[in-house]
Amino acid sequence: MTKSKLFLSLLAAGAIVSTASAQSLKDAQAAIDAEQYDKAKGILKNLVTKKPKDGANYFYLGQVYLANDKLDSAAWAFNNGVTNAPKETLNTVGLGIVDLQKNNVSAAEQKFTQATSDLGKKDYLPLYYIGKAYVEAPKPDYAKAVDYLSQAKAKNAKDALVPVSLGDAYLGLGENSQSYISYRDALNIDPNLVKAKVQQALITRRAFAFDAALESYNSIAAEYPNYGPVYREIAETELQIAKRMPDNTDEEKAAYEAQVAKAVDSYKKYLEVTGDKSSDALVRYADFLVFGQKYDELKTVAQQLENVPGVDAKVYRYLGLIAINQDKDAAKAVGYFDKLFANAEESRLIAIDYLFSGFANIEAGDKNKGLQHLGKALELDKELINEVDGYGRNAFNAEKFDAAAAIFNVPASQKGEPWYYEANYLVGDANFRAGNQKKEAGEDATKEFNDAIKSLNIVIQSTDSAAADFKIPALYIKGYSNYNLDVIDPEQPELHKGLYLADFNELAKILTDKQAAGTQLTEDEVVKLTDVYNVIGYYYILKEDYKKAADLFKKASTLTPGDEVSTQYLEALKDYIK
Repeated sequence: MTKSKLFLSLLAAGAIVSTASAQSLKDAQAAIDAEQYDKAKGILKNLVTKKPKDGANYFYLGQVYLANDKLDSAAWAFNNGVTNAPKETLNTVGLGIVDLQKNNVSAAEQKFTQATSDLGKKDYLPLYYIGKAYVEAPKPDYAKAVDYLSQAKAKNAKDALVPVSLGDAYLGLGENSQSYISYRDALNIDPNLVKAKVQQALITRRAFAFDAALESYNSIAAEYPNYGPVYREIAETELQIAKRMPDNTDEEKAAYEAQVAKAVDSYKKYLEVTGDKSSDALVRYADFLVFGQKYDELKTVAQQLENVPGVDAKVYRYLGLIAINQDKDAAKAVGYFDKLFANAEESRLIAIDYLFSGFANIEAGDKNKGLQHLGKALELDKELINEVDGYGRNAFNAEKFDAAAAIFNVPASQKGEPWYYEANYLVGDANFRAGNQKKEAGEDATKEFNDAIKSLNIVIQSTDSAAADFKIPALYIKGYSNYNLDVIDPEQPELHKGLYLADFNELAKILTDKQAAGTQLTEDEVVKLTDVYNVIGYYYILKEDYKKAADLFKKASTLTPGDEVSTQYLEALKDYIK
């Protein structure tokens, strides 16, 4: 390289450095709006170094950390802002936002009151960020948000971001028309404010009009192809579409997977447009994959993150989910979830953490811990009942009946919920089958059969119409549970108590009354009633009441012509048949 070329290259390098150092707070704010958080962080770190007495720089650096769910780092930035620029009230607001994110509402309110107690006539930003914080809190308070944001708007009607957040708050309250007006107000102030246009489409998405929302988002993306957040919204909308698709048949599962893959591609486009290749961006991508249950892609991302120094503790969530869902290694999953619980603050844990930790612990043999975690998961998010039900049925179908019974025990303990009686029936069925497994292995299954009876009685003894659909199968399984607890030995007929008689007689009455009312029995009901007649018939053989036994076998044979059991016994008892 010649000296002249070297000189020119050095000049160019200097120009680059000069341009970077010249970047302002306004540039950082624009990067935050475009969700270019790594870029914003770089600008703000440079600004706090060069202007340590400018409190606003610390506040917006804290905003970047909040966006990446790094509450401790955000608190560090805000505390430095308070120390270096005590007159800048925004950092006190920031510390309140951290408290709010940790669900410490009273501490947050104290800081918010402190920050707003002596505001100037035009000092609206603390009010704006407090209102915004209430919208984005883990437990949003939209009414308080509207209050603070309305105050901010009264002080400054020219900042378009204020009505955008006001629109978000109204959307949270379900006041869609007022939300639309607020977004429209923002666009009247700044017609090129893409964020307001994106939020307008969110109204449509919240109304589950996903196709219309996608049409709006795609139109915005065509007009503003370099605005990254719109691609994230597209990805999230496509994922919501997938979440509402059935996935029972192979064809439906393929369609579901294709839709999830489409959402993942859109999220990758979001990352590409924002240009953020940081580990923080990967963590946010991993969060998206968690909710999309795209575990193959999550595994790739988690392996990239696992060895990053100081990486977010959420990496243990990803590794735990992969272990239980993809690797099918429950013990390994337990280890990862235990690390997550040990390293992440409780406020940062989500329902899914407890859900899959619960499944993993149950499969690994710690039922008590597993049940506690599943209960916590449903406490945080009742909609996860479908996941609990699905996982329980998977365990049942895999003949892991002990695990299935434990999993179903969680919804079975929630009296008053719509799934209460079905869950108790499933607990009874699973315990009954677990008992059969133990009995066949020559082990004592008394506990399993008694546990089955206890759950089934909740269904059988209820007069609630919600229990009616499960009463017939519950009586059938309870009868056989009692049958297994009885002594069935033709060499010792005197020990046979007929523990199942009450259940089977009640079942027979329900089904014969149904027939008498002119309703045809289903194929399954015919099988059950035939079985009941045969079992009770055998009881009377043991009691040497052969006439009653023959009458019952005859009923079974009439109900199911060619039934082998009744046919054989009728042949043996032909002398007692008139």
